[in-house]
Amino acid sequence: MILAVVLSTAGAGVHAQSIMPRAPEIAGSSYILIDATTGHVIMEQNADEALPPASLTKMMTAYIAEVEIDNGNMSYDDLAFISEKAWRTQGSKTFVDVNSRVRIEDLLRGIIIQSGNDASVAMAEHIAGSEEAFADLMNQHARALGMNDSYFVNSSGLDDDGNTNLMSARDLATLARATIVEHPTHYAMYSEREFTFNGITQPNRNTLLFRDPTVDGMKTGWTTQAGFCLVASGERDGMRLIAVVMGTASEDARVVETQKMLSYGFRFFETYRLYDAGEVINSARVWSGAESSVDLGIQEEVLITLPRGRSEDLVATLNTDDVIRGGFEAGEVMGTVEVSLEDEVLYSGDVVAIQAVERGGLLRRLIDALTLFFMGLFS
Repeated sequence: MILAVVLSTAGAGVHAQSIMPRAPEIAGSSYILIDATTGHVIMEQNADEALPPASLTKMMTAYIAEVEIDNGNMSYDDLAFISEKAWRTQGSKTFVDVNSRVRIEDLLRGIIIQSGNDASVAMAEHIAGSEEAFADLMNQHARALGMNDSYFVNSSGLDDDGNTNLMSARDLATLARATIVEHPTHYAMYSEREFTFNGITQPNRNTLLFRDPTVDGMKTGWTTQAGFCLVASGERDGMRLIAVVMGTASEDARVVETQKMLSYGFRFFETYRLYDAGEVINSARVWSGAESSVDLGIQEEVLITLPRGRSEDLVATLNTDDVIRGGFEAGEVMGTVEVSLEDEVLYSGDVVAIQAVERGGLLRRLIDALTLFFMGLFS
């Protein structure tokens, strides 16, 4: 049985909210914009191309540290030994002292806010014993997250004699989303505008934090090979977006191009609550049961991304068996629902029985069996 249910209709005419321009052109090697809540891709270009990520690498270094902390394997107050290798690491620095011990919380801030290469190496050595072993750990975490176009050789993103890390814009968006969704207690660090360590105060290199009050993360990167890169996240009116741009021409360009994507996404799209957890979406006839009908609904809350002003145009199609017989528990899958906007399917998921329905008595089963026989539905 296929039952089409129109959730609501926009009616005749063109609505101003449904008028939408094409996505802006972005001056970068690759880019992607996603809804952090649903994972829906709003715009992208060359998003699967593996490119040098420069210091965006440190997002994975920080992510692994956050995993280790949340799994109870280390804490903010643990002390990491600063090796000569970490101390000598060139490029941006947190200015840790050789042979000293530094709190994990300070190293994490050094990685996220100051983009410290020395802090990244120190964190890698503390967690895995060596940076080479940590790079293997980075690759394992990448595979577990489904980052199929990423490969790591170090924890900082520095070019290493031509052997460099590789990440795609899509993988960076995946990693950013995992950081925000899976480890939210650490995310506030990404919004901090400066960090002082060893008497040296350095500003956060993500200048979008100073330009746009709705932006609260995440990370910048630059090398000659990678160009200027930026992963940014912000929230407006209950919608969180993640924007990634790689290979722009300047520090200012990466900010301008990222702002274009965020402005477009926030202006023309919304995160829409399609169903509440346990919401009844329809009812179905029950044969041979103690009850003659059952409510069908969604077990968990469902959120989707759609163009603003188009919620009334959504169409839900409910698919269930031709005959539903009594003798099932609450929560048992009874079919599927598919929600589409024009020709695009925005959601497809299971529909469950909201209540349990026991088998009916012998007389009820006999009457329903005869009814189904004459209807040609008996099996």
